[in-house]
Amino acid sequence: MIPNRLQRFKSAALVAGTAALLAACSTPGQMQSSTTPGVIPSQAPGKPEVTPQMAAAADTLTRMATQHDRLYRIAAPLLIDNAELCTKHARNLLGFTAKNRYTYPGQYNEAAWVVLGMGERLQVTNVLNGSGAARAGLRQGDRLLAAAGTQLPEGPNALSQAGAVFGPIMSKQASLPLTIERNGNQRDLTIPVTRACAFAIELGNADNINAYADGSRVMVTRGMLGFAQNDDELAYVVARTMAHNMLGHAATQRNAATIGSIIDNLTAITPDTSMLIGSGGIKAMPVADDVAADRLAIYLVARAGYRIEGASAFWKRLAATYPARILNGYTANHPSTTQRIAAIDKTVAEVKTKKSGKKPLVP
Repeated sequence: MIPNRLQRFKSAALVAGTAALLAACSTPGQMQSSTTPGVIPSQAPGKPEVTPQMAAAADTLTRMATQHDRLYRIAAPLLIDNAELCTKHARNLLGFTAKNRYTYPGQYNEAAWVVLGMGERLQVTNVLNGSGAARAGLRQGDRLLAAAGTQLPEGPNALSQAGAVFGPIMSKQASLPLTIERNGNQRDLTIPVTRACAFAIELGNADNINAYADGSRVMVTRGMLGFAQNDDELAYVVARTMAHNMLGHAATQRNAATIGSIIDNLTAITPDTSMLIGSGGIKAMPVADDVAADRLAIYLVARAGYRIEGASAFWKRLAATYPARILNGYTANHPSTTQRIAAIDKTVAEVKTKKSGKKPLVP
């Protein structure tokens, strides 16, 4: 039996109406195999012997998967429930991610194949909660065979080539006829599009406590994931990073290229952390921009069903634990803590009033 331990390194959300695949997450997703960390599995028929290095690489991918699953799960309602507010950034998405073994570099490619069971064909690595793909019954582990009767590609360029197949289909209709293989059986599904904020959601493989927005992507470092104690706290971080993108702050501050380079680097399984020395070239966010992002973020969080009451306490705890003097930390990039807390508290009260009055949650 082929293991089901699926991963999400550089995976992509499939976008309606475009020939490209929108990168929605960059690290492995949930994986399932018979391996145990530190234990080398038996050799699979027709595959090379599993070496200690290969097993260690697979274990690294598995640990990353746990972190990314949490991030992607929390981001799902923030993306879908706030499409109305995303304006320029809302797109029609199919709501799933897919990849094959070639999404991995070097030794991780081999580990993905030999240890984790990834092959030539694209496999579903995540289905966005609340999306059309979820409603249609698409599942993690499904292998993609064909779209509207056109066979989907395999091999090193399968991801980009699949985008060229999906794009023309979705430009003409509001759903995608998809043929998949599940547990050895072929199935036909119809995947309706889902309107959502089309921000790539990335995991940064670094221990600094930070999150980055370059205009089109949201990256949260593993250090920040470790600091956030619950789903609501992580939702504050994701929503606030989304808000900076929605408000165009990276472009107006001329930080987009610098932040984009950092995100590109930190998506690697073993990034060059020397890029994080000092400030990393990122300018501190102006007070007005930070306050605007906090105000919008509280609405994003509330609309997605997360608690808003603990937002100011979270940011106070973050600033007290990692103050602005700690370079390449969140507070160093967003130092206006006092003004931000005031804006958050005011917006929380405003949102509660709108809720009690059954008014739309629109800033």
